Amino acid sequence: MDRRIFLRTASSFALLAAGATTGVSRVFAEPSSSWTRNSSDENTPNTNNAMEYRTLGGLDVSAIGLGCLPMVGYYGGKYDKKDMITLIRQAYDKGVTFFDTAEVYGPYTSEEWVGEALAPFRNKVKIGTKFGFGVEEKQPTAINSRPDHIRRAVEGSLKRLRTDHIDLLYQHRVDPKVPMEDVAGTVKDLMREGKVLHWGLSEASARSIRRAHAVCPLSAVQSEYAIWWREPETKIFPTLEELGIGFVPYCPLGRAFLTGVIGENSRFYEGDRRWNLPQFTPEALKHNMPLVALVRKWAERKGVTPAQFALIWMLSRKSWIAPIPGTTNPVHLNDLLGAGTVRLSAWEMEEFDKEYAQIDLMGHRADPFTESQIDK
Repeated sequence: MDRRIFLRTASSFALLAAGATTGVSRVFAEPSSSWTRNSSDENTPNTNNAMEYRTLGGLDVSAIGLGCLPMVGYYGGKYDKKDMITLIRQAYDKGVTFFDTAEVYGPYTSEEWVGEALAPFRNKVKIGTKFGFGVEEKQPTAINSRPDHIRRAVEGSLKRLRTDHIDLLYQHRVDPKVPMEDVAGTVKDLMREGKVLHWGLSEASARSIRRAHAVCPLSAVQSEYAIWWREPETKIFPTLEELGIGFVPYCPLGRAFLTGVIGENSRFYEGDRRWNLPQFTPEALKHNMPLVALVRKWAERKGVTPAQFALIWMLSRKSWIAPIPGTTNPVHLNDLLGAGTVRLSAWEMEEFDKEYAQIDLMGHRADPFTESQIDK
């Protein structure tokens, strides 16, 4: 068994074994009311569920986390604070112990909602947040990882998250103006002070990962990764595996494209993050529909939904991957968590990859400005 994967309960193990035998487990996590109860051990996660748990570096998390960016309108729309807090707590009741946010989401709003939602069971969950943009200078798209800025960002995040420590602190984007050694050294000091327990990088190159890890060992790296965007497999996976660093994919559902809810005639408008992304142009949507058909075919074969299959595919690739799909809908949340214990066999992965290789995909994942801020 891989040293970085474990199961919390015997029932989880049984479900995983059933998935290996039958190809699928249709069991969903049963909700509990644990967040309203007092617990004799605040450090023990809620395990009244069928969720698998994994280790990223030295950080134990649910195999599927919850990305909390969409809740602040990243894909358009406005969402009620009460509804989003309820959704976050429902995720916890269903076995999710890993929640992802950042100071720039909102800005600040996402951290505030996450902090309030998780306060009743703070020590049973792991919160990941990020620094690295000029939010306090009212320049939220400007990269800033100066040591003094990192410290101010962390203090602000601690306050908004209603906590005395951050479980996983990421540098949101590598700052070309600040040596990685200075960034890692600052975070190392914060870890010595107990304000940060683990740290990671987001959208970092293998070179930056090595430089950071040499100063202060990384627990995780976060990057975009999905069936239709697999660059991390060649760019950083070998480095992560060598160094024992976990991987946290964001947008694992291809910004909903892989779920099948987006058709070739779908259109996006300003206010929705997808409106200027090359993968979502009318031409690209039409061109890439064969991939949706492939995902749907495999989902039907396994008896799961397309969204579940997209996560199952990812979770089956490496035991040190923990994706963070985002949602604002309780029904979608239940759907996503249905992938918590289902896996593909090695031969199924090989068969899928052969079919995938026959599909030509169109469109880059990022617009030019966003791409310019991604570490190469």
